[in-house]
Amino acid sequence: MKLGLPKESHAGESRVAIIPANVARLLKNNLQVLVESGAGSNAGFTDEDYLQAGASIVSREQLFSDADIITVVNAKDEQLAELKSVIKPQQIVIGMMDPLAHPENAQALAETGATAIALELVPRITRAQSMDILSSMATIAGYKAVLLAAHKAPRLFPMMMTAAGTLKPARAFIMGVGVAGLQACATAKRLGAVVEAYDIRPAAREQIISVGAKPVELDLEAENTETKGGYAAEQSDDFLKRQQQAMANVLAQQDIVITTAAIPGRKAPILITKEMVDGMKSGTIIVDLAAETGGNCELTELDKEVVYNGVTILGPSNVPGSAANHASQMYGTNIENLLKLLVTKDGELNLDFEDEIVKDTVVAYQGEVASERLRDLLGLPALQVVSTDSTAAEAK
Repeated sequence: MKLGLPKESHAGESRVAIIPANVARLLKNNLQVLVESGAGSNAGFTDEDYLQAGASIVSREQLFSDADIITVVNAKDEQLAELKSVIKPQQIVIGMMDPLAHPENAQALAETGATAIALELVPRITRAQSMDILSSMATIAGYKAVLLAAHKAPRLFPMMMTAAGTLKPARAFIMGVGVAGLQACATAKRLGAVVEAYDIRPAAREQIISVGAKPVELDLEAENTETKGGYAAEQSDDFLKRQQQAMANVLAQQDIVITTAAIPGRKAPILITKEMVDGMKSGTIIVDLAAETGGNCELTELDKEVVYNGVTILGPSNVPGSAANHASQMYGTNIENLLKLLVTKDGELNLDFEDEIVKDTVVAYQGEVASERLRDLLGLPALQVVSTDSTAAEAK
């Protein structure tokens, strides 16, 4: 089989879905790799790097014509529009599609007859950890968020004892300690800040302590704090209001605040209101990692720096893309591990719908939206149940 790696056409995307190190290992699975010229240049990987790894450099037209599997970082917006016009029914598209917020993306690919695999839907199970692109990208986002804050902050992070006096350490507060939040805690701690963190999930307390931060505990009770996939569950308006009131005093003491709370497929919850910002110290920096889904701060504006009452609020988009080289390395490894599940060592495709990973991630198949979760979001009727034996045989 032939794996195609086109250059990203999604606006502002610097990452690449496969790096040369992945190519060398995928060749052992009898996969030929076709790379569009310049595909990895923005992430620091040259055509020569791919050639030395064993890939073939081809034109964009030849890639879309010859590849059996096409892997991209973003199969949405501008790139989705192009894929719809060039993809063939027998081809497979693998990439991020924002399927829960925009299930119509999967429907658009289903209409081409192609098979589409949405990487955001990789289940959070032990066997799939090496394929989990959301965790990989969140790791980078959490790290970079602290650096953004450090760059904008009017003070240094560590305590320093100098001949000119002692500089007190900055206080950093992380709201939401999933993968991004824990990495933000660890990074701020390494830079010398006094770090505190909060999450509604009881299990997060030990995780916060494990990275050297202090858990902030509010006298609040919440039910269903965690989804089956390990994400924080959406809370009621009443709970969010009580949480905001209890959090105001904590925020007033901070120099750096990083928010990471997101709910897949839903608008981000407001954790910091305008009134709460009014009570914060002048010079405080807020980095809102949920800006792309509406923001955790009421004042956040996507890709803008907002200054209100002396507090600076940053709402960056595509934070992992700002570290394109390492982000591509992690993304490429996730793709490589997924391909080892989908393609046999003889180079044959094996879409086993009995496998939880395949079942959850394949969103378009044989002209239909294959995910029942997305069909429900789109208001489509349930798919007709086919016998397991015939489904597996047909897929193979």
